[in-house]
Amino acid sequence: MKKGPKCKICRREGVKLFLKGEKCYSSKCPLIKRKYPPGIHGPKGYPKLTEYGIQLREKQKLKRIYGVLERQLKIYYRKAIRLKGNAEENLLKLLEQRLDNVVFKSGFTPSLSSARQLVNHGHIRVNGRRVDIPSFQVKPGDEITLKPTSKMIEKVRNQLNSIKKEGKIVPSWLSVDKDKLLIKVLRKPEADDLPKDINLKLIIEFYSR
Repeated sequence: MKKGPKCKICRREGVKLFLKGEKCYSSKCPLIKRKYPPGIHGPKGYPKLTEYGIQLREKQKLKRIYGVLERQLKIYYRKAIRLKGNAEENLLKLLEQRLDNVVFKSGFTPSLSSARQLVNHGHIRVNGRRVDIPSFQVKPGDEITLKPTSKMIEKVRNQLNSIKKEGKIVPSWLSVDKDKLLIKVLRKPEADDLPKDINLKLIIEFYSR
């Protein structure tokens, strides 16, 4: 994923991608005050896009929401079209079941990037085994916990206590035990559990060109 100021990424896409944790839920979010693209020509507003441009922007938005590279997203797309069912939903389900996304959506961290760090640095256990691969696909029945000796335990507890204050809701396909710092994967995400603000049809069309 492209590195750089995360707030500029949101302004480029014209929507909140919630890349900065608590700041995204506050009045300090730059997108509230500057609803136009970054750069010297930004104040002129968002340019009119071609059909290809609209598809490209939607694809870029998806990449940035889940923090994946172009190569990774193409792999997910190929998997999605091979699976039974709706390819659009399959694509989003694969992304939702990434370990870093599950750690973030469960409220363990304020942002996806911090969830990825937690995984990369070996703080996460899946069914008692150390997993340091952010793209690891969780499955129903998996139990995700913090390493017992992790220095991040107190930070995670504080973050879990702030979930309601930030207006976050843990997805219904996951269960979180705040006392044990335990995430249980109850089932695979279903259509109603998936984000509604992504036009997946445009992304499938983009890769089908």
